[in-house]
Amino acid sequence: MRSHNATSWRFSPTATALLLSPFNLLAALGMDMYLPVVPRMADALGTGAGAVQLTLTVYLVLLGAGQLLFGPLSDRLGRRPVLLGGGLLFLAASFGLALASSSAAFLALRVAQACGASACMVVAFATVRDLYAGRDEGSAVYGLLGALLAVVPAVGPLLGALVDGWAGWRAIFVLLGAGMLAALAAAWVLWPETRARTATGVRPAALLQPLRSRRFGWYMLGYSAGMGAFFVFFSISPWLMMGRLGLSQVAFSALFATVALSMIASARVVGRMAPRWGMRRSLQGAMACLVAAGLLLGAGELFAPRSVAALIAPMWLAGAGIAAANAVAPNGAMRGFDGIAGTATALFFCLGGVLLGTAGTAAATLLPRDTHWPVVAYCLALPLCVLAVSWRARNPEPGTPRPGTE
Repeated sequence: MRSHNATSWRFSPTATALLLSPFNLLAALGMDMYLPVVPRMADALGTGAGAVQLTLTVYLVLLGAGQLLFGPLSDRLGRRPVLLGGGLLFLAASFGLALASSSAAFLALRVAQACGASACMVVAFATVRDLYAGRDEGSAVYGLLGALLAVVPAVGPLLGALVDGWAGWRAIFVLLGAGMLAALAAAWVLWPETRARTATGVRPAALLQPLRSRRFGWYMLGYSAGMGAFFVFFSISPWLMMGRLGLSQVAFSALFATVALSMIASARVVGRMAPRWGMRRSLQGAMACLVAAGLLLGAGELFAPRSVAALIAPMWLAGAGIAAANAVAPNGAMRGFDGIAGTATALFFCLGGVLLGTAGTAAATLLPRDTHWPVVAYCLALPLCVLAVSWRARNPEPGTPRPGTE
């Protein structure tokens, strides 16, 4: 059932994605934007490289784990207060990071920044569910949000390097804080409360409802298969493209960006076609694209290991699969959980992120980073598992079951 408050939302699906996306983009940029200056920050803060690396790890962990707190909190208090509170926390921590002079203060502020980012991300995705529950437009908005997030790894480090060269590394955090200030100003004026008025809170047992749903687990596995493939490509691409293939930084950034652009273009197509195909078939098609891309990448590694085209062309196909998975999986997983959309969203992205992070890290670590094999292994593992489960289960996507039942 659609929230009564959601009827005051007057924006089209595209405009909705553009209003929500700054919060997700800033949360992601908080991880990627200062990667180029990490080695120099150790000297600036008077600490070792390990302590600076810890600030990256802490941010990534809390970005996912924090959603388990802020998702249920948004179900109880409402989306708007959690979003504004998380945004203010991110803003204050970002400006504080620009002034930090010790490693201890920097780490503490990174914890605060990650918590604020986590709150903003979970509210953005829960709001999509509030607005488009049972509506075809939901897949289009999820897909566009996911595709925009995919651009961050391509442009974040380059933007950070440009800002550092212009005004120093501290200006990176000033820019993040200023961006959040602008996003909060827009949200204060334009973003009404969307949580259903009847949703007064979440009982502890509600946390287990999505976990008992086979449909929820199947779509979560599909999301991990799609976004994990991009995570592996992101992880190995510098060694593969600038190392073995000898590309310049500019050429590397441009080619990497084409994969992200293929995801954006595919997201728009999937958003229009998913209602016609159905979410189950759309996710199966996404997995088929990933498997085909994995086979092509494997052939390229065997027969044309130093060909740029043998890497990038299959990754365009993989990008289509990644975009399709990201468009339909969240919408499909959270059917039937409208009363606990914040909780279900938090569980979906936290558990999906843990799965793709663990499997993706294993692929990138255990296989040579300067080859296609990590992406090949991932594209032939999780996507085939998703297809196998869908073939074995006659009805992994019931219409709209009661929460926690199949």
